[in-house]
Amino acid sequence: MARIAFVGLGVMGYPMAGHLRRKGHHEVTVFNRTPARAAQWVKEYGGASAPSPREAARDADFVFLCVGNDDDVRSVVYGESGAVAGMKKGAILVDHTTASAILARELDARARELGMCFLDAPVSGGQAGAQNGQLGVMVGGDPATFARVKPVLDLYAASCALIGPAGSGQLCKMVNQICVAGVVQGLAEGLNFGLRAGLDMEKVISVISKGAARSWQMESRWMTMCEGKFEGFGFAVDWMRKDLGICLQEAKGNGARLPVTALLDQFYSQIQARGGRRWDTSSLIHLLTRD
Repeated sequence: MARIAFVGLGVMGYPMAGHLRRKGHHEVTVFNRTPARAAQWVKEYGGASAPSPREAARDADFVFLCVGNDDDVRSVVYGESGAVAGMKKGAILVDHTTASAILARELDARARELGMCFLDAPVSGGQAGAQNGQLGVMVGGDPATFARVKPVLDLYAASCALIGPAGSGQLCKMVNQICVAGVVQGLAEGLNFGLRAGLDMEKVISVISKGAARSWQMESRWMTMCEGKFEGFGFAVDWMRKDLGICLQEAKGNGARLPVTALLDQFYSQIQARGGRRWDTSSLIHLLTRD
C-alpha cells in the first residue's frame, strides 16, 4: 500500500482516484479547487482531503495531477501551496493532464533539481474509460521511474506504455487527438451522406462497422450523431479545441504539416459559436445536418 495524493477531481480524476482507493487499497489524499467535490469523493471512497496541493502531497510516495491545461498544472504544482512544496525527496509526480510537451520537460527538470521524479502520462478513453478503469495511458519519462509507478497506473489502465523521455507521453496524446478529430469528421460526413440518401443507418452501420471503416467513434457515437444528441456525455468541444491548439503549436516547432487538423479546429470553433462548448466532439455532424 502506497501513500498517494491526487490533485484534480473532474470527470476523469474523480473515478481515477477512486480506483486507487477501492481497487488498490492505497492511502489516498485528494485535493480539488472546489472543496465540496473533494468532500463528496471522501464520502464515497474514504481516504482524506487536504486544503491545498502542498498538504495533499506531504509525505506521499506518488502525487497524481489531472487538471485542465498548462496554467492549471503550474497553479497546483508551484508556489507556497503547490504540490512540490510538500513532496519529499524521491517522490514521483505524475501528470495525467493533457498539456504541452514543453511543460512536461519543464516539470521533469524541476523535479530533478529537487531530488524528485516526474512522468507525463496523459490518458485516452474518456469519462467511460476512467469510470471503468479502461484508459490508455501514454507515458514520458525515465524507465526506472515508470517501472515504479506502473503497478499503480494499471489500476485504471487498459493499456499503459512508456513512449520515451519526458514529453513523449504528451506528444503521443497529440497524435491521438489528431487521429480522433479526423475520424470524427469522416464519420460525420459518412453518416450525413447516408441520412440524406435515405438509407437505414442501423443496417449500414451493422455492415460497415465489421470492416475497414470500423472505429470506436462509429461504434459508440453513430446513433447519437444521427439523432443530433451531443449534451451530457463524452469529451467536450472546449477540451478538444484546447488539445488541437497544443497540436498545432507543437507542429509549428517540428515542421509537421497538419492541414486537416487546422481545418477541424476551425470547425470546432463554429460549434462553439453555436453554443456547443460543452457538446461532445461528435457534434461536428451538426455543421452538416443543420446547414
